[in-house]
Amino acid sequence: MHRTQLYLEEDLWAALRVRSRESGLSVSELVRQAVRERYFGDLAKRQAAMKAFVGIRKNRSDIGDSETYIRRLRKGTRLERVME
Repeated sequence: MHRTQLYLEEDLWAALRVRSRESGLSVSELVRQAVRERYFGDLAKRQAAMKAFVGIRKNRSDIGDSETYIRRLRKGTRLERVME
């Protein structure tokens, strides 16, 4: 764990102190939770989103057979593929 210092506006500090007293958690723990939620998000939501994404393209009708599609993408030169 790393120690850091923050400058907080008075109203934010006051709100954190009230929340700290109500929850029994330290101000530091409340800040850590807020940072985790903001930058890591909810693990269950992330997992649900990943599961929903799996196979999203499996029923595409516009590309036909996947092997043929991949072979078409790979033919020619890289520059030609980029310019399409």
